[in-house]
Amino acid sequence: MAWPAGGGGGGAARRPPPPPRGAPPPPRVYAELVGGPLDGLLLDVTDWTPGQRASGTALETELGRYGADGRSLYDPRPGDTLHFDWSGDAP
Repeated sequence: MAWPAGGGGGGAARRPPPPPRGAPPPPRVYAELVGGPLDGLLLDVTDWTPGQRASGTALETELGRYGADGRSLYDPRPGDTLHFDWSGDAP
């Protein structure tokens, strides 16, 4: 189908604006999950406070002992909050 003169569709085609110029975004920080069903995956902890990193996490996963309703528990390695070691599964 040919568009009528003037670009058709009732308006001129527009390009998206160029990306903003400036400093690149800050780098992301990841903790490696060690052991358990999520072994080797990286967890984005960029926005976590030092206290949150120190307390570990319970991640929802269907890969653990309790299936779709379960969580895998990971605690930071002593002195190394960029490696979280598996400590078990929970319902």
